[in-house]
Amino acid sequence: MIQFIAYLLERLYNQQRILNPPYPIRYGLMILKKAKITKGALYLSQAIMNDASHKRNYPFITFILFWCGLTLLTSMYITIPLTSVFSEEFQITLDQTSWIGSSFSLCYALGCLLYGPISDKYGRKVLMVTSISVLTVVTFMIGFVHSYHALVFLRAVQGLVAAAFAPISLVYAGEMFPPNKRVTVVGFISTGLLMAGIIGQIFSGLINQLLGWNAIFFILGIVYLFSAVLVIIALPKEDLPKSNEHIWSKFKQIKLLFHQPQLLLCFAVTFMLLFTLVGMYTILGSYLSSPKFGLTSDQILYVRAVGIIGMVVAFFVGSISKRFGALTVMRAGLFLSVVGLFLLGFSTSLTAVVILSVIFVAGIAVVSPVIISLISQKGGNARGTAISFNAFVLFLGASAGPIVAVQLLKTGMLTLSFIILSVCLLIGLGVSFFLRSAAPAQGR
Repeated sequence: MIQFIAYLLERLYNQQRILNPPYPIRYGLMILKKAKITKGALYLSQAIMNDASHKRNYPFITFILFWCGLTLLTSMYITIPLTSVFSEEFQITLDQTSWIGSSFSLCYALGCLLYGPISDKYGRKVLMVTSISVLTVVTFMIGFVHSYHALVFLRAVQGLVAAAFAPISLVYAGEMFPPNKRVTVVGFISTGLLMAGIIGQIFSGLINQLLGWNAIFFILGIVYLFSAVLVIIALPKEDLPKSNEHIWSKFKQIKLLFHQPQLLLCFAVTFMLLFTLVGMYTILGSYLSSPKFGLTSDQILYVRAVGIIGMVVAFFVGSISKRFGALTVMRAGLFLSVVGLFLLGFSTSLTAVVILSVIFVAGIAVVSPVIISLISQKGGNARGTAISFNAFVLFLGASAGPIVAVQLLKTGMLTLSFIILSVCLLIGLGVSFFLRSAAPAQGR
């Protein structure tokens, strides 16, 4: 299997030299049956990749991007339910255990700044394949770790490597899909990224109870290995025009983004999304465990899981945007989230809390793909850099959300906490009215 992956990667990096395969797929299979694994993998991978590069099965490509976004970002959230487990395993304080998760998220945000310019220079698929392949190896390594410091270090590496896929996949979708399909596929990818926050916690909690925390990383390693093969053989390589620019000139485009007011407005809205989403769920846990509701940890997790229902609406954002317009849909989503978040603090029944949390999440799920599409449009030739910087802002908000939420919880006024977060999101709604549909910038 390792040889097979190696040859697929080799073929990918040299894909510009590949013409029609000298041997058909069936010949590669015949060689494999004769146990000549290395040679058979060479011919088979060459034939498969040439076949995939000439056919675009948009529904299947959409599924792959959704699947990879979901599974890769799951790694960010799997340590949340394991705080007490790590504390006991490594004999460390709860503050120290927080770095097992924070090391991933901080390096993930940093990575989002790095990979946009690199993908603009060298290509989207090459970077996505490299990311998920290296992530596979690092994830397997974490499963064998028995040291706290080694775990924190490898989690940081894991976050830095994983950061390449999600933002670049969004740019890839914008370039490979026809205009009438772009918002829909971005909606699917965004839904996968949002669902990872809930599914990651449920998955890790379940596997830890059954097999232990190490098994979580072994299983994810297998999932990533499968995903890497899927991406290599099924995603067509984009037609990237050759550039003689030095890679540093691509990084300089980050500075140019600050000269485009429309992009800055988009980034402001982006920051509010995960800032309020993560902040809300941080406060919601204390809210539901308070004497007012008295729920257990397992029951609170079920309430969080119901939020997935609200995320499903992102699948239909493309068709809705075609009918009503992207900006109208984005503002409606923000308004929906503001109302749901504001009323959460005044809820007196568990049913109302569940319904309002779903409404809030649904609004966020609507806004996310629309804002990404707008940034892709306005980023022009620097869309890779713009989307990656947007991802950096997004996860910067995700990091700030729980910090602000904890400070709000210290006041002891849970209702006020929800109101303050809703006001922050209301500011994002106000900013959205200064956005306009326009021709894409050139980013040069």
